[in-house]
Amino acid sequence: MRVRKTKSRRTEMTPVTTLHYLVVAAALFVLGVIGVLTRRNVVIVLMSVELILNAVNLNLVAFSRIWGLHGQVFAIFVITDAAAEAAVGLGILIAFFRNKETVNVDEVDLLKW
Repeated sequence: MRVRKTKSRRTEMTPVTTLHYLVVAAALFVLGVIGVLTRRNVVIVLMSVELILNAVNLNLVAFSRIWGLHGQVFAIFVITDAAAEAAVGLGILIAFFRNKETVNVDEVDLLKW
């Protein structure tokens, strides 16, 4: 068996640009919107809203690379808002489940007159 000796080639990696971040954020946003519009389970809808908020955070951080630190500061505010939304949403969901014994979105008519 003969072994060929070849020159080691350097592989150059392409740099991650803002476009790469925007494509990933767009994919996260689309997945979140599809989850909100098609699912009937409230827990999955809340997780889809979190995906949408993470897409917004990724956009803020991506543009922060170009224009400065302000996008990262807004991303921290969005993260704290998402945490508060998750806590309040899960609290409402637990109270609703105790009353109706379901987490189906179609049966959330508790506040209707």
